[in-house]
Amino acid sequence: MKKAKVEESIRLFLKSIIGISLKVLLIITVASMVGIEMTSFVAVMAAAEFAVGMALQGGLSNFAGGVLILIFKPFKIGDFIDVQGKMGKVKEIQIFHTTITSTDNKTIIMANGALANDTITNYSTEKQRRVDMVFGIAYEDDFEKAKKIITEIIQKDKRILKEPEAFVRVMELGDSSVNITTRVWCESADYWAIYADMQEKVKTAFDKEGISIPYPQMDIHQKS
Repeated sequence: MKKAKVEESIRLFLKSIIGISLKVLLIITVASMVGIEMTSFVAVMAAAEFAVGMALQGGLSNFAGGVLILIFKPFKIGDFIDVQGKMGKVKEIQIFHTTITSTDNKTIIMANGALANDTITNYSTEKQRRVDMVFGIAYEDDFEKAKKIITEIIQKDKRILKEPEAFVRVMELGDSSVNITTRVWCESADYWAIYADMQEKVKTAFDKEGISIPYPQMDIHQKS
């Protein structure tokens, strides 16, 4: 399958199925060799299979979910996904479960049945992503000057794509700040680095130019 360049997730899935099938075949073969009547043995196996099937309905659901994942491919091994509140890189797709590695290097094992029926956010399918940020300034400050500072920082960062064009506009007059929405496009691999760098560079530039970043405040009046 490697020589045929079969996708890794399919290889691992088939490996699991073939492994279980061969073990069942081995048990039947050994039973035949030691003289167990095959008709009776098959009847017992069928009854046991029915009982186990009833007890493991969730397992059958997970098996069906694994098949659906391989057919429709909402994600594959190596993709970075967000599902059921968990984020991480897909490590393995097995018969009954999928294993992902979180950003802090934890191994998370998730049932395929739940994955196949849940909303999945796949961050690896598109090469480019939009970075959305909001920078708040005080009402007393010059928002046009703040927009100019943000725009200059964007233009100096070579990782930020020229097309689509960056968006820097006042989108909200908040309770304690004028909020400037900033949207830029970049390669998916640069997303978090650009997000963090923009926060630091904008804060440094605002401090240098005397533009304040307000925070919510509450006035308390005491009555005698």
